[in-house]
Amino acid sequence: QLVESGGGLVQAGESLTLSCATSGGTGSNDFIGWFRQAPGMEREYVARINWSGFRTDYTPSVRERFTISRDNTKNTVNLRMTSLKPEDTAVYYCAAGRYNKNVLTYEWNYWGQGTLVTVSS
Repeated sequence: QLVESGGGLVQAGESLTLSCATSGGTGSNDFIGWFRQAPGMEREYVARINWSGFRTDYTPSVRERFTISRDNTKNTVNLRMTSLKPEDTAVYYCAAGRYNKNVLTYEWNYWGQGTLVTVSS
């Protein structure tokens, strides 16, 4: 089970940290990813982190502003978002997944319910 928290209303330029709490285990799904879906838009990938926390990846639009991290002792993955922009407004979801070597892609198998981030201009 994945539960997101930390969303809210902020002004442009401010910061926010989202948390994804995992419980019940995620099996072999050792990556945690963050995704977002803006109103009327498709869900898009934001960032991911592997089990150890040493491998991270970001979509280019957030690479210099967002930081993903994890604390396996607390079973949480955080997404620190700085210099927020109105275009970052979206429902943010965390997901647990794995890399499928056979098809060379990540498969996201467990999803949270999402947390809303609204950035006002």
